[in-house]
Amino acid sequence: MADIAYLKHKILNGENITESEAQTLADLTPEEEEQLMEAAAEITSKFGSKHFDSCSIINARSGRCPENCKWCAQSAHYPTSISNYPLVDHDECMRLADYNREQGIGRFSLVTSGRTVEGKALDTICDYYSELAEKGGMHLCASMGLLSAEALRRLRKSGVTRYHCNMETAPSHFPTLCSTHTIEDKIRTINAAREAGMEICCGGIIGMGETAAQRVEFAIALRRVNPDSIPINILSPIPGTPLADSKPLTEREILLTVAAFRMIHPHVVLRFAGGRAALSREAQIKSIHIGINGGIMGDLLTTIGSQIADDKAMVAECGYTF
Repeated sequence: MADIAYLKHKILNGENITESEAQTLADLTPEEEEQLMEAAAEITSKFGSKHFDSCSIINARSGRCPENCKWCAQSAHYPTSISNYPLVDHDECMRLADYNREQGIGRFSLVTSGRTVEGKALDTICDYYSELAEKGGMHLCASMGLLSAEALRRLRKSGVTRYHCNMETAPSHFPTLCSTHTIEDKIRTINAAREAGMEICCGGIIGMGETAAQRVEFAIALRRVNPDSIPINILSPIPGTPLADSKPLTEREILLTVAAFRMIHPHVVLRFAGGRAALSREAQIKSIHIGINGGIMGDLLTTIGSQIADDKAMVAECGYTF
């Protein structure tokens, strides 16, 4: 049984709840669920910035990934209809960056398919980032798989200030979804990125067959890497992947997940990422009220995202600056 009032008091007084306390958030009565969301809203109001942390990503290299992640449209193991292309060309990269800068987006990231990036592709990407850094106007992020320590240092030198590498799900659930790399591989990359001088963005996907207890386990596990930003993706089942027929989470399950993450990570930016378009506008607003204070704007990697103007209006309605 969870004592939500006690946990809220503890967090508001600057303490973290323990792992055993956090685990009580996975099995609540309807009354406790309401208390959890109210507590999460109060914690968000006290500790969160009123500036919504916006970012945008571009799919800088698509498809043909050798990893077998069961959720991913870009895996070469599954017959999806994803477009396959090598590294995005210079002019297209700069055009997309200019557009997002003009829209007031705070962060901009190149995302590449594949296990890693090296050789000429890494040279080109570093050149892109150096030019973007010179232009200024946005923080630069990168999401490029399991990079070497040297590659991460090169990205940092080129102007990248934050590295993204998702843990994806609870450690107890991850091996059922991917066998070509491990969570420990990811943590080594994250640690190397931090050693290179970068902030860390690390989250994952909910709705991949995990239990409510595993969603809480996932939030607790993220404490290992102390992320600055936690993207919360909601699975968009992709035809051809093993998770194509996954049963979607209910809006209430998603809201309770956001609230639990806020209780476990009171100071971190919780970032809405892929899949939120499936939520009603009311549920998205509720999510912002109880914990979400950042988001990926515009189109995503392989699924349609949201319109930046619509997001700006919703964020302003929730009392945030953009």
